[in-house]
Amino acid sequence: MTPSVLLAGFAAGLGLIVAIGSQNAFVLRQGLLRQHVGPVVAVCALSDLALIGAGVVGLGTLVEAAPAAVDVLRWAGAVFLTAYAALFFRRAWRGGGALTASGDAGRGSVAGSVAVVAVVTQAVALTWLNPHVYLDTVLLLGSIASTYGDARWVFGVGAGLGSIVWFVGLGYGARLLSPLFARPASWRVLDVLVGLTMLVIAVGLVV
Repeated sequence: MTPSVLLAGFAAGLGLIVAIGSQNAFVLRQGLLRQHVGPVVAVCALSDLALIGAGVVGLGTLVEAAPAAVDVLRWAGAVFLTAYAALFFRRAWRGGGALTASGDAGRGSVAGSVAVVAVVTQAVALTWLNPHVYLDTVLLLGSIASTYGDARWVFGVGAGLGSIVWFVGLGYGARLLSPLFARPASWRVLDVLVGLTMLVIAVGLVV
């Protein structure tokens, strides 16, 4: 029973996370740049683990009982994603910005530390200001986990493992696409696609 529940949680976690959203697009871009991939992956994975744990505990019922809080989060997320999409469109228009990156350049310096904080802050915002994260991990995964009774924590562990595998694979596997992004035009296309992804999600939150 336990292995099957673990596998079910793993499949459910992957199924909800794999869809390309603002968070995944950001992780993909940092992976291609090879900049601060570890901190970004850690933030996304640990955030998912915390939210999955909350869902397994049963906090989903509290979220359902506070629709006003969800509305505030929804509008805040829409504003943030729209502003962030504009930044990506601006970067695509100007071009070349991403091509100056050189891995983890500046690590250990003041500038490097500031860059890490900025990137981690963006990852945190893209994760916790997205209402879909709460709906998927806290409500949906939490509801499915509750059907397994005492084995719900095994299901939660499986979902958490799915999240870790996905973000590690996305962040560190993105470098396999580096040859494609050796051209400035490829970065322009990626920035436009990331901006459109965030803008579509923002519109969806409002509508």
